[in-house]
Amino acid sequence: MAAAAPPLASGSLADVVGQFNGGYYKIDHRDTNALLSVTLQPNTPFYAQPGAMVAMSPEVTLKGKFKFSFKKMLTGGEMAQSTYTGPGEVLLAPPVWGDIVPIQLDGQSQWSVGKGGFLAMTHGVVKETKSQGFGKAMFSGEGLFVHRVSGNGIIFVTSLGAIVQRQLRQGEQWIVDNGHLVAWNCPYAIERTGGGLMSGMHAGEGLVCRFTGPGTVYIQTRNPEALSEWISSHVTTSSG
Repeated sequence: MAAAAPPLASGSLADVVGQFNGGYYKIDHRDTNALLSVTLQPNTPFYAQPGAMVAMSPEVTLKGKFKFSFKKMLTGGEMAQSTYTGPGEVLLAPPVWGDIVPIQLDGQSQWSVGKGGFLAMTHGVVKETKSQGFGKAMFSGEGLFVHRVSGNGIIFVTSLGAIVQRQLRQGEQWIVDNGHLVAWNCPYAIERTGGGLMSGMHAGEGLVCRFTGPGTVYIQTRNPEALSEWISSHVTTSSG
């Protein structure tokens, strides 16, 4: 079951509040500056991507790697996660401007989360990082890396830009560029931009996913790789 993205309220996105086994959370400042506030009971663990912490209570115990790698986020590389143990409060935020959405896991469904989409998760969630079977070299770094997520609990996904939720009916299809994927729980096929056989791909061509319902797909309105290219094109270097 997916937590529906709240509607617009007074010109901005409404705060999201909820609870989980051993704590509760609030997501606010959702106008591209989203912040996740988590309050943990004693001995309750909570997991997040490295570098996500903004602030925390002195009583909270932090273990694990906490340095964020933007390069690994863009290329799909595996990053160790930080573990916070209560009691106390933890404030978490993604490394770029965007939104945060909670997805509830019921122990039966399995979700996939795109590279850069994972922010945090509660105890009881199982996360594994997988490649979709295409070499990074063959596709110039555009290989589709995802987190396979299952179990019982809540995973918090984040985006570059706004998050758009699409509910697909039985048999309904939707095509999404890889760079805009956040999370999904329905079947899909990988193909090159414009369709065609994978065997006919050349290095540098983009990949898209063709989703087929029923299910839910979350996408982000900005593409990290496109942003990286835009920044590079506007950066001037001085000589001498």
